[in-house]
Amino acid sequence: MNDRTELFTIGQLARRTGLPVRTIRFWSDINVIPPTGRSTGGYRLYDAEAVARLDLVRTLRELGLDLDTVRRILARQSSVADVARAHARALDTEIRTLQLRRAVLRSIAARNSTTEEMRLMNRLARLSAQERQRMIDEFVDRTFEGIDPQAPGAGLAQAMRQMPAELPAEPTPEQVDAWLELAELVGDADFQRRVRQMAVAGASADGQPTIDPARVGEHAGAALRDGVAPDSAQGTAVRDRIVEPGMSAEERLRLADQLATFTDQRVERYWQLLGVLNGWPPFPSVAPAWEWLIAALRA
Repeated sequence: MNDRTELFTIGQLARRTGLPVRTIRFWSDINVIPPTGRSTGGYRLYDAEAVARLDLVRTLRELGLDLDTVRRILARQSSVADVARAHARALDTEIRTLQLRRAVLRSIAARNSTTEEMRLMNRLARLSAQERQRMIDEFVDRTFEGIDPQAPGAGLAQAMRQMPAELPAEPTPEQVDAWLELAELVGDADFQRRVRQMAVAGASADGQPTIDPARVGEHAGAALRDGVAPDSAQGTAVRDRIVEPGMSAEERLRLADQLATFTDQRVERYWQLLGVLNGWPPFPSVAPAWEWLIAALRA
């Protein structure tokens, strides 16, 4: 009798394959490895094909496939290639989740976070890409509700939605912190009202002041760094290098109010956080220079 005609008991199969007897018996009970026949004493017997089948089942199980999927493959209802592709995608998702959790744990350790912070960070880290995007989309939808998408400045809405499709495979602690801070920011009612105010004002061309940002950065930024007071004589000289020196006090106040509508360090922070998450080049904060100019206009 050769290997093709020889029949094996469960014990013999166990010795040939190295699998435990109880495992082979269980797989046989659920018909993953059905017996070829039975001995005169009623013991289950298996042929050489069962040995090959056992090797395949063991390989598939070691790859993490459940027994129902294994059974479908053996019944030719699914190809090994199709199942392998699906399983590889599932493993990719699991790997990304584990990498994100590792980054969260590193961030918790570095921040010496409180229990509440840890709970929030863990919850946010578990959100899928779609759920993260939906959180941002809901914030933007509330902010720009009722505003004509063709209105001046309305394109800001689309820009504010620019969440990455996925966080990086191995997000840095900075990116984890950025996502945490961004989620807290868009959930803040005062921040929502502030962005809404900007959106409504920006929908009107009349509501948007025309002033050269480069001049603000150059002159007001330098004054800020040098500690020049906005209401000082030197501050007035700096102000007049940015706006028309002959502007009346009433015009200056009106311009200051317009600029104040569109100047908020938290809104600037929103863009900085999006930049961290999307891997954009960092940009320096300019809101403080605009705030200095607003103060100088009101002085």
